[in-house]
Amino acid sequence: MCRCAQRHSRRTVLTLLAATATLAGCKPQTEGPEPIRWGRETCEICGMIISDARYAAEVRGGPEKRLAKFDDIGDAVHWLNHQSWKSEPDVEFWVMDSNTGKDWLDARRSFYHPDTLSPMDYGYAAVATREPGTVTFEVMKAAVMLKGLSSRCLPVEEWKTE
Repeated sequence: MCRCAQRHSRRTVLTLLAATATLAGCKPQTEGPEPIRWGRETCEICGMIISDARYAAEVRGGPEKRLAKFDDIGDAVHWLNHQSWKSEPDVEFWVMDSNTGKDWLDARRSFYHPDTLSPMDYGYAAVATREPGTVTFEVMKAAVMLKGLSSRCLPVEEWKTE
C-alpha cells in the first residue's frame, strides 16, 4: 500500500474514533438527576418556568428512563401517580434540598417542612435530615394527594404519560 493510502486510512480511523467519542457523549442519561437550566426549563405539568431551585423535583422512569422536571414536589407527586410504571422498583424520584438549593436528595428518604410558600402552593420544602416540624415523604405525599392538583396545572388529559 502506498504512503498516501496509509495516511488516508489513519486519518479516516482517527476521524471515526473522534466521531464515536462525540456521539457517545450525546447518549441520553438514563439514571440520576440532571441539572436544570433555571429560568429556561418548564415544569412537566404546569408549564411554568422552573426558577426557584429550593423546590425543584425530578422523576426518572418508564420504559425509556425519561426524566421529567417539576417546579414543585406536589406537581411531581401528582404526575408520578398517573404513570403506569409508578410502582416499578427502578423509578427514581429526586428533590432539591431547600436548605442549599444545590443538592439533589432522594425524595422518598427526605423530610419535608410543611406550611412553606412553594411555587404551586402545595406547601412543602425538602431537607436531607429530620428537623423539628418536618414530616416524612409518605405524610407529605398523602397531604398533597388529598389537597388535589393545583388549579394552575394542565388537565391530566394533556400530560405526557407512558
